[in-house]
Amino acid sequence: MHKKVKPAKEELLKAASNDLRGSLVEELTNGTPSFTKDSYQLLKFHGLYQQDDRDKRQGKNKEYSFMIRCRIPGGKINAEQYLAHDRLADTHANGKLRITTRQTFQFHGVIKENISETLSQINDLMLTTMGACGDVVRNVMYSPIPDISSKQEIIRKYANEISDKLLPQTKAFHDVWLDGEKVYSGEKEYASVENFYGPTYLPRKFKIGIAEAGDNSIDLYTQDIGIVALFDDSNQLEGFNLIAGGGLGMNHKKSDTFPRLGDHLGFVTEDKLYQTVETIVAIQRDNGDRTNRKQARMKYLIDNWGIEKFRDELEERLGFKLEPFRDMPEFELKLYHGWHRQQDGRWFIGLFIENGRIKNEGELRIKDGLKEIATTIKPGIQLTPHQDIILTDIKEEDREAVENILKENGIPLPDTYSNAVRFAMACPAMPTCGLAITESERVMPQIIREIEHEIAKIGLQDKTITVRMTGCPNGCARPYVADIAFVGQSLEKYSVYVAGASSGDHLSTRYRDLVPFSELTNTVRPLLEQYKNEHTNGETFGDFWRRTGLPQPATQADAK
Repeated sequence: MHKKVKPAKEELLKAASNDLRGSLVEELTNGTPSFTKDSYQLLKFHGLYQQDDRDKRQGKNKEYSFMIRCRIPGGKINAEQYLAHDRLADTHANGKLRITTRQTFQFHGVIKENISETLSQINDLMLTTMGACGDVVRNVMYSPIPDISSKQEIIRKYANEISDKLLPQTKAFHDVWLDGEKVYSGEKEYASVENFYGPTYLPRKFKIGIAEAGDNSIDLYTQDIGIVALFDDSNQLEGFNLIAGGGLGMNHKKSDTFPRLGDHLGFVTEDKLYQTVETIVAIQRDNGDRTNRKQARMKYLIDNWGIEKFRDELEERLGFKLEPFRDMPEFELKLYHGWHRQQDGRWFIGLFIENGRIKNEGELRIKDGLKEIATTIKPGIQLTPHQDIILTDIKEEDREAVENILKENGIPLPDTYSNAVRFAMACPAMPTCGLAITESERVMPQIIREIEHEIAKIGLQDKTITVRMTGCPNGCARPYVADIAFVGQSLEKYSVYVAGASSGDHLSTRYRDLVPFSELTNTVRPLLEQYKNEHTNGETFGDFWRRTGLPQPATQADAK
């Protein structure tokens, strides 16, 4: 007789939450600066994380505030929407905007009494925070390239359709935060019940991204569903390759958790895309692990079943077979920095935003500069998966004005930065992220410039070597596909990972454990030197170390 396994406590909480309402309304006005533990879990579905500033803690007294994340498919907004975000950062947050690695904005430092007004103003912009977090399909990503060849508008159409149709349908969001007023919900009004998700939603978060063939800017293989749009020589859409089962979160102390790249699943024509995507999500909804949150992502389901069994289940539900996965160009990481001409003759400029933080600091006044450009030039705004920003639809006669505003605000053009700095990325981590074990964003500028110096001294400055850092092993800056990654393991100590690929189709190898922050540069310097001396023509840093094997490897247990 099998022992009955209880569902995880989060599953019971969702089921009893009255479609994500819980006691949020009552707690919102109870005079305390925080929500209860149960409500904290429900807040995530509404796009909020309750945090406390560890720099300001006094004993057991916590300095509570909230991170609010928007849902912006593909990171595309207009100048008016950008300026509204800029104002909200000043009036209700900590004065800064943060571009996330999923092409959206986060506000940090919002206090409890300002949540409703912040969400109301976001709603007025025809945007929402609902479903930006929680056990649902998160912000849908797509290749950020502006409309040079008409392909992006096609990709954008399908990304928006997937995002709209998989947005949670509960009315809880506007009942709690907007006093029952109409809330943005994509193309449809909210229903009274969750016909697709059901009362317990998904077992864990779910990530979807659509890429143009050859463009790995969204790290396609790390998505739960990676979709590749394939076009013919006339730029006519042929259909989509599907990749399933990616995901990067893991736990240092649990060997049965691990980063995983997605498997090639098959090809579908455009008329079958949404049905297929929804069915994949439904398989995870019905079969994902609801007893162990550490095993609840779809990557573990596919890893346990195998991609063939998963495909069989998908085809049985669909009532048709997928076509074979089609050949496609090799992927490369594109940043779209600098000036580029669009198909319509106008221009776009991609700007480097270090770690995605839009702020004024000393002579570097990124926030002021972008605000002035949005006010006077009114460009389109495209957030990128690399935490950068692209200003689109700029007229020829406005290019000089844009450059003058950038110069007046001390904002360098991207080509003034080294490859090492431009391709680096870090998660927020300390002091507010509740999962952070150690520092990331606040120390990344120091460590990347140390490595930048070594790269230049060795003579590798023309190479693209991606360096990423996270304050914990959950992988928000997608470290496990970088050439070099530093993953928080304990206070001021990191696991060092090496030999990922900017093409996104190789995971890195765990190389060293518990490396002090002060020793990170010394740890990777010999690897850079050996690569310089022994690599073949055209061989990337990651390619080289996958071919030769890392020296003095970590123990077998550590390498799992």
